[in-house]
Amino acid sequence: MGLLSIIRKQKLKDREIRCLILGLDNSGKSTIVNKLLPENEQSANGITPTVGFQIHSLMIQDIMVSLWDIGGQRTLRPFWDNYFDKTQVMIWCIDVSLLVRFDETMQELGELVNRDESRIGYECAVIIALNKIDLVDDKTELSRRCSLVESELKRLFKPDIRLALVKCSGITGEGIDDLRDRLVEFSRFAQ
Repeated sequence: MGLLSIIRKQKLKDREIRCLILGLDNSGKSTIVNKLLPENEQSANGITPTVGFQIHSLMIQDIMVSLWDIGGQRTLRPFWDNYFDKTQVMIWCIDVSLLVRFDETMQELGELVNRDESRIGYECAVIIALNKIDLVDDKTELSRRCSLVESELKRLFKPDIRLALVKCSGITGEGIDDLRDRLVEFSRFAQ
């Protein structure tokens, strides 16, 4: 292998990031991943719950993003810590249409963030994806739910961390471009 090949490989590696997509089961993580993928790679047969994990790679602008879609079932959550090594961005997916699981999702996020050696928010930027906005018909109610999430995030995270909140729908595609932009923004910061 010549020096030129080594330099090329290093340049490609410098533009790669790893992104974990976490959240409770049925929050829409895989649906969001499907929408982020190029159209020719999107699943036409529907999305099934992720058992374990799935890895997808895609180019966003000039950055190769490795998306790690990790299952959110209660039995898999204790293993989430194992995936954070070399992760630059975490997308935490919240189903805003289901208020009954709000406490559970905030508790799980809080446990991840408050671990002794947590890098979340510092070495690993956080994007909170408020998914399934298309299922909340009343815009006032949607605003109230988003405010509820924002106030909980202020309680969980220190003010100096890299955190973004994105309203989106994995089904309709609304907000997916904003999610993609935030991913690129945080990716560039991590390089």
